[in-house]
Amino acid sequence: MIVLEGLTKRYGTTAVVDAVSITVERDSITAIVGTSGSGKSTLLRMINRLVEPSAGRVWIDGRDTADEPPHLLRRRIGYVIQGNGLFPHRTVAQNVATVPRLLGWSDARIAARTVELLEALQLDPARYAHQYPHALSGGQQQRVGVARALAAEPKVLLMDEPFGALDPILRAKAQEDLLAVRRRFGTTIVLVTHDIDEAFRLGDRIAVMRHGRILQCDRPAALLTRPADPFVAELAGRGDRALRLLSLTTAGDAAEAVPADGADREPVVRIRADATLREALSDLVWRGATRGVVVDPDGTVRGALRVDAILAHGRSC
Repeated sequence: MIVLEGLTKRYGTTAVVDAVSITVERDSITAIVGTSGSGKSTLLRMINRLVEPSAGRVWIDGRDTADEPPHLLRRRIGYVIQGNGLFPHRTVAQNVATVPRLLGWSDARIAARTVELLEALQLDPARYAHQYPHALSGGQQQRVGVARALAAEPKVLLMDEPFGALDPILRAKAQEDLLAVRRRFGTTIVLVTHDIDEAFRLGDRIAVMRHGRILQCDRPAALLTRPADPFVAELAGRGDRALRLLSLTTAGDAAEAVPADGADREPVVRIRADATLREALSDLVWRGATRGVVVDPDGTVRGALRVDAILAHGRSC
């Protein structure tokens, strides 16, 4: 758990971050979103003391980070930036091994962890471990950056606009990878983004910043249905509000019982139970279908899902 307590950063008389107090639950993703200059990145960098607070405290699992030398603190906190920051003269494996080598891990342990992370991020170790960053695509480089940040098994991962430079297709894939990594390793993640859709897709909680202050830190649905003020309402509702609401419910949760009055009525379009209703609606429309079958990862049928039911769910939220 991360607790920010009255966290403040001043430059002269200007408070870039002004008395921020929030709690980030263990094994969750908190997305910090706001306009340019709102203090998002400064707030993030105070957690690992890349920026020293003017006032306030940061607690990680009950320990005051001010009591620890900054370089040791940063070794136990993963940090990912836009553009990945890989060392161009080191291979993928050598990049991933950076912090574990500083911590004195054995070669065998480093090798095993490197393979584990590359496989988790869908980078075949046999193919990519010995390549240099220049030989990788932008999306692959970003995944290596995430692997390097996770290499020393940190409990906390900080991410500052990590996917901002990626095109929409690569960005969506990188977001899927991040969710998969969080599920597998149980990492507590704080993510800064200017993209409200990304915040809604990834965040268990979303903190909206403006002029150095947190206006609201809440569940995504609460930002849409119970915004704290007009700025939060405008930011959270920007774009298609109905589709955003559909992103907050999975197909598995909304699936209806499959009718038992004839196999010929069984839907043929398969929808992942963990897909959002927004993704399910897009897939059904693209395939020209009005109904699909919702299946668990093991192939078990969870139920059926109809286009009209999805649309009704969006209207009722």
